[in-house]
Amino acid sequence: MSGHSKWSTIKRKKAATDSKRSKAFSKVLKEISVAVKENGPDPDSNPRLRVALSNAKGVNLPKENIERAIKKAGDKDSASLAETTYEGYAPNGIAVFIECTTDNINRTVSNIRALFTKHGGNLGTNGSLEFIFDRKGVFTIKAEGIDEDEFTLEAIDGGAEDVVKEDDILMVYTSFEDFGNMQKKLEEISIEPENAELQRIPNNTKNIGTESAKKILKLIDLFEDDEDVQNVYHNLEITEELLSEM
Repeated sequence: MSGHSKWSTIKRKKAATDSKRSKAFSKVLKEISVAVKENGPDPDSNPRLRVALSNAKGVNLPKENIERAIKKAGDKDSASLAETTYEGYAPNGIAVFIECTTDNINRTVSNIRALFTKHGGNLGTNGSLEFIFDRKGVFTIKAEGIDEDEFTLEAIDGGAEDVVKEDDILMVYTSFEDFGNMQKKLEEISIEPENAELQRIPNNTKNIGTESAKKILKLIDLFEDDEDVQNVYHNLEITEELLSEM
């Protein structure tokens, strides 16, 4: 999981910019909206909303924005949001998996296809990349004040497959099935994650030249900047040389 944690570090540093912070707010607000429409506005009986609210706190989303999003999502006349995914290949055979939440699927697929085409990639059919990515629970936790050895034992008890430290962050990985168990374990030991979500982790990565890799990451940025895109996953190997130039 170390390659994925390096990529997560890059994303966290980028999130410090104003434009990326705005995108993070938008992403969490959509998570809240979908969660409320699925199972109502009570986080005690809506696990997905509980996670979304925790993630909102992790990105410092103002309380009034959260309350407004919950109220708006509960309105029967509010716009309906659909969750959809797209799969394709960037140049050099790099696999790209994109998760979207949108109120206009035609607009979304048109934008995604155009970015692939313009940058030398191609949009594939759904299911074509399932063999490359495993769905995992990923919890991002600030390491400050935490006894790493003791925490790791507790995390394993909660279903952790791996615990990786990157800078001042602990990344906890679980199977898809153990995502809820890890949530309960963290609540039990009074640790609130900065972020918790199901992600698609590549089961193998592809190493290409640094200049080509930087072009791939630029394309990833363009996908992530699209208003309908929630998450972008890829199997590009994040090398130390590439990290040093980011």
